[in-house]
Amino acid sequence: MAWRRTAAAAAAIVVGLAVLSVVFNTVVDWTWFAAIGYLNVFWMVFSTRALLFLAAFAATTIILWWNGWLASRLAQSETGRFLELAGATVRPPTSASVPDIVRRHLPLVIAGAAIILGALLAIGEMANWDVLLRFVYQVPYGQRDPVFGNDIGFYLFSLPAYIALKNWMLVTVSLSALGAGGVYWLHGHIELDGHGRGVSQTAIGHGSALLGILFAVKAWSYGLDRYLLLYGDNGVVVGASYTDVHIELPVLWLLIGLAVVAAIVSWANLWVRSYKFPLAATALVFGSAFVLAEGFPFLFERLFVRPNELELERPFIQQNITLTRQAYNLHQMTAKAFPVEQSLTSASLQANQATIDNIRLWDEQPLMATYRQLQEIRTYYKFGDVDVDRYWLNGTYRQVMLSARELASTLLPSNAQTWVNRHVLFTHGNGVIMSPVTHKSAEGLPVFYLGDIPPVATGGPPVREPRIYYGELTDTYVLVKGSTPEFDYPKGKDNVYAPYGGIGGVPVSGVARRALFAWYFNDPNILISSYLTGESRIMFRRTIKARVATIAPFLRLDRNPYLVISDGRLFWVQDAYTTSDYFPYAVANTGNGLNYIRNSVKVVVDAYNGSVDLYLADPSDPIAATYQHIFPGLFKAFAAMPQDLQRHIRYPEDLFLIQAHTYAAYHMEAPEVFYNREDLWQFPRQPVDARQPADGSTAMMTPYYMIMRLPGEQQAENILMLPMVPSQRENMIAWLAARCDPPHYGEVIVYEFPKDKLVYGPFQIEARINQNTAISQQLSLWNQLGSRVIRGNLHVIPIEHSILYVSPLYLRASTGQIPELKRVIAIYGDQVVMEETLAQALAALFTEPVRAPEHRGALPQGLTAAPEAERAREALSHYRQAMERLKAGDWQGFGAELDQLGRVLERSSEVPGDR
Repeated sequence: MAWRRTAAAAAAIVVGLAVLSVVFNTVVDWTWFAAIGYLNVFWMVFSTRALLFLAAFAATTIILWWNGWLASRLAQSETGRFLELAGATVRPPTSASVPDIVRRHLPLVIAGAAIILGALLAIGEMANWDVLLRFVYQVPYGQRDPVFGNDIGFYLFSLPAYIALKNWMLVTVSLSALGAGGVYWLHGHIELDGHGRGVSQTAIGHGSALLGILFAVKAWSYGLDRYLLLYGDNGVVVGASYTDVHIELPVLWLLIGLAVVAAIVSWANLWVRSYKFPLAATALVFGSAFVLAEGFPFLFERLFVRPNELELERPFIQQNITLTRQAYNLHQMTAKAFPVEQSLTSASLQANQATIDNIRLWDEQPLMATYRQLQEIRTYYKFGDVDVDRYWLNGTYRQVMLSARELASTLLPSNAQTWVNRHVLFTHGNGVIMSPVTHKSAEGLPVFYLGDIPPVATGGPPVREPRIYYGELTDTYVLVKGSTPEFDYPKGKDNVYAPYGGIGGVPVSGVARRALFAWYFNDPNILISSYLTGESRIMFRRTIKARVATIAPFLRLDRNPYLVISDGRLFWVQDAYTTSDYFPYAVANTGNGLNYIRNSVKVVVDAYNGSVDLYLADPSDPIAATYQHIFPGLFKAFAAMPQDLQRHIRYPEDLFLIQAHTYAAYHMEAPEVFYNREDLWQFPRQPVDARQPADGSTAMMTPYYMIMRLPGEQQAENILMLPMVPSQRENMIAWLAARCDPPHYGEVIVYEFPKDKLVYGPFQIEARINQNTAISQQLSLWNQLGSRVIRGNLHVIPIEHSILYVSPLYLRASTGQIPELKRVIAIYGDQVVMEETLAQALAALFTEPVRAPEHRGALPQGLTAAPEAERAREALSHYRQAMERLKAGDWQGFGAELDQLGRVLERSSEVPGDR
């Protein structure tokens, strides 16, 4: 008896701790949502999860318990009437192998098992809270599917709920059958040991009733399987194919009928009590399912459809194309012809000066290495990544690269890794650095528009509140407004301290609150620390993604939130998507399985206070509209976003990648062309490691942001661009541009090249660079002289109706950590040049030198230097480079520079009338 009491006490303790854990976690969530202003979201999700748990727990537990209880009562009241199986004689049960305690306390065992299994199933069903809410609050899509005529909203919202309910019913009925069977076995009504094999009529009757229910649920399951035909993929058609509509669909109707008949036969067996009828019904349903649903469609497909595939599948291919383009918004892309010309001149470059001024020469990896060496200042500061954005600076539209200087307390010296330092003193990062994408210093380093601590603006926007409490690296909790000021930033040999003056965090005053968070973080210091006061607040869930995902877990987040400087403050912008994998006839994305996506929500997070604002960017999206009904007040109108922040909204890269990958096949709108895959596109290849272009390994090119004037437009704008090449080919066939600036935000244009012209693709240009004798010899020489050459990414720059290619080249000392931008490689037509600056590279490509912003001595915007002065500067530059290469022993480079100098002098001696 003692061991029973001990076991009961241990079980009670375990259950009690589990309940306390749930309660404490819920209270912490409640305080967090209340502090951030989204308590209505918390209560909606909490109440729905609780309702699902209670409903599933009650239903499952009652069903399992009732079946077990009924089996026990029937087994005790009726004994001895057995049916023989396979001619064996069934003897009265002995139950010798069953422990006495189980037989004596069988009702408690049944109830306990029902409660445990009911709880486990209910916990699993809680994850379907989102499915339930979308079903209840669903908004019609406004278009019907081509096979069943249902509104597409049925597939987005209702079908997932029906499938979840069906799965629960199948599991519950199956567990009921297993539980009842176990009870009958314990009472000897089922015997499968060496004495024989038999089942009592009582057990057969109960089993027949459950089997009938299972067949009824199976009939409904076959009914749902009809709609799942719209998600099939036979290699030719994604969605319902000819075989699905003409064979699979009638077969499913037949299986529905057979399942209904099997259910009726099973229930009728309650009076017959024969094991033959349930076995026959089971064999009929599942045997027919295998033969009719698997074998017959396979033979029909091979013998009838394949010989006439294109003709028979044409309407279904068209449906696949049409609905896939809608699911990914490809139908809103605009295709335009791009007649490639070799007409680029220095005059046309001057007309597109905004494009030239923003040609990107800094890649993220070498720039990040430079940032870390020059601007991290202290070991505990860290730059997470580099973001690309655009700002109006001194009246010029300029693309810049910037990075937040966050604080990672884990990088403090080991002897400084104290609790006070990590959670009380070192609480926040400080400032942001910014540099233009094109400028460089004389030493080949970036020019800082913003830098140092506190941030100093030198051409960049001023920052009045540089402190970063919420960011991409802030993964630990911190305590603010304590009895001691926080570390703010280093200043010489001393440190500057300052108290937090914002409203971020959760109040942690009072013993109860402190004890709650001490338990939640498993950290008793929160309870006993003397640094906390009545005004103290605790900040947690400080990373941007964790913060947004907690508020709106139904949104899929873009992988790269980016920093924006607005009105002297720092904000994070996080793109969020509404997605589904239930859009009919749409191909699934290979990376994540979704087949519907919209960038419906833009999220803004204050880096200082942690406030989160969600703006509805696409009110036409039915999924976003449904969530707006579920959570009134969660989304703000996009027009409510501050105007300055709206200027930094951009087309998200993840969405563009998914759309471009899908468009590679689904730009073919004619079923015949799509069937033959004769115009399939793909992303261009590029060396997987730009530092080792001869390595041979490649990766697909990724999109990049740039400022340029699109063909036919009046001014430059920010776009997200990606070239495309034909399948199994390297020449460029088109380029995609997603417009980021209002009033054209969200428009995607596909510029298609003539198919009768060869346009070099990025990988072909990389090969031409590697094959250039002068460039390859120079790179080899640098690598031999103790430097490491880092090849930058190649950028395709469309200008008017021509294509210019630009690639930066960096040098890093073999023992150093700072890459320096030393050369710019430019390619136009058949010419490949490498010069110190972009201006010199463009001057080498075109007759007249072109002004570029990083050229020392460049004139103010809108002015041009006299040709003689520009040629003099160019000649002097070539002379100095020739001398440098002579000193380095680079005879090949020395000769090349002399040749360039000669050409400049020849142009200077020309008579204007002779040109």
